[in-house]
Formats: sequence, structure tokens, C-alpha cells
Amino acid sequence: MTAASAYPGGMYARRRHVYFAMMGTCLGLFVLAWGVVRLWSVPVAVGMCVVAMVIPPLAAMVANRRGPEDRWWDDPSGDPKSDEWWDELDGKKRRQ
Repeated sequence: MTAASAYPGGMYARRRHVYFAMMGTCLGLFVLAWGVVRLWSVPVAVGMCVVAMVIPPLAAMVANRRGPEDRWWDDPSGDPKSDEWWDELDGKKRRQ
């Protein structure tokens, strides 16, 4: 039994922790760039900010990606006719 299967929200928690670590790194880069590094090298501080600028979109993609254990595509839509049609296409028998 893996850790992800032992705790149903395990993958979500892991993605959340990675998101916060990435965003903390982003903030740390900004603070270090303009609080410390700019005193020695402005181009390096600007480079650090460019790297920090790329991190938030990547963090959002990591936090919002769907894993193989996320069964969102199997959820019924609420429209019985549509659900029956999709089940027929997927080759599944619908439970009555």
C-alpha cells in the first residue's frame, strides 16, 4: 500500500506542498534580489526576478494538474440521456 492510497487526499496534499514551496521560492528570490543581491550586481538581481516571474504559472500548473487517481471524467453529468449516450460510447453498462 502506497502513501497516496493510504490517505485519499495524499496526492492533493503533495501538490499543495509543492505549490507553496514554489511560491515561497518565488518570494524568496524577489526579496533576496532587491534586498541583498542588487547591492553587488543589478543584472543578477534582474535575472533572479525573471526566474521568479516564471515560477507562479508553473506552480499553478503543478497545483491544478489532474493525476491518474483523480476520477473526474467518470462523474455523471446529471443528464440521464447524456450519461447513457456517453456510457454507450465508452462501452460501459450503466447501473440502474
